[in-house]
Amino acid sequence: MPGLEQDIGNLLRQKKLTLGAVESATGGLISHLITNVPGSSEYYKGSVTAYSNEIKIKLVGVKADTIGKYGAVSHQVAEEMAQGGRKALGVDICLSDTGIAGPGGATPDKPVGLFYIGLAYGKKTESRELLLKGNREQNKRAAAEAALRWLKEYLMGLK
Repeated sequence: MPGLEQDIGNLLRQKKLTLGAVESATGGLISHLITNVPGSSEYYKGSVTAYSNEIKIKLVGVKADTIGKYGAVSHQVAEEMAQGGRKALGVDICLSDTGIAGPGGATPDKPVGLFYIGLAYGKKTESRELLLKGNREQNKRAAAEAALRWLKEYLMGLK
């Protein structure tokens, strides 16, 4: 895993881009992994751990209507978290996540292990759905690693 964070750092440096994160269900794990790389302060600006809906709305700019209509665990919220985080943190690229780590919190249409990760860059915002099968800690780690793998793939595709 440490190679992934190092690769991301090298790509961000090469492309002269800055990174931030808005994390919910991963609780800061994405930030922890990124900052394990010496010199990450060159490209990593910071994060918001927006665990509650109140913080998602007040600090990150997620619309209350979006949460009301789709729920906090939705691709719409993941995308608004990434967009809002990009602005709030003043970064080029922002990752986000929202999900149900477990063991509780599931609903009939949203099982434990359902996560959405978001990525905002420029005027473009995307999200991906994950359905993870581990315990709470495994789900958090798998979601953080999936977000980082996606970021590396995304960075490699940028001209």
